[in-house]
Amino acid sequence: MKFGYTIVYVPSVTEALTFYKEAFGFETRFLHDSEQYGELETGATVLAFASHAMGEMNLGGPYQKADPNAAPLGVELAFVTDDVASAYAKAVAAGAIPIKEPIEKPWGQVVAYVRAKDGSLIELCSPIGG
Repeated sequence: MKFGYTIVYVPSVTEALTFYKEAFGFETRFLHDSEQYGELETGATVLAFASHAMGEMNLGGPYQKADPNAAPLGVELAFVTDDVASAYAKAVAAGAIPIKEPIEKPWGQVVAYVRAKDGSLIELCSPIGG
């Protein structure tokens, strides 16, 4: 078995793909003709988005949606970069909601937090030991 996908349910797949390109530089890998599902080029594991309508269909009913006006869900996407400060500034300039500015942790890693426009929690971090 291997970890293949992270799928984030969002109000608009096309808006999510655009935001993640502008905020983090990820290119679109795939967008279904229905615009209800799309994927980004992120490396070995696929980061994908699906519409809330697809989420309700897949799960057989309602579920807890990420909401930028509510407390973040207990799940985060972590993007590793050598320059957390620049990545944080770029993300905020692209419309990410700032949560915590970059700070160096006791183990030497630099970490910052933002939220996507849909409310998903995102960690920007330097490589551990880097």
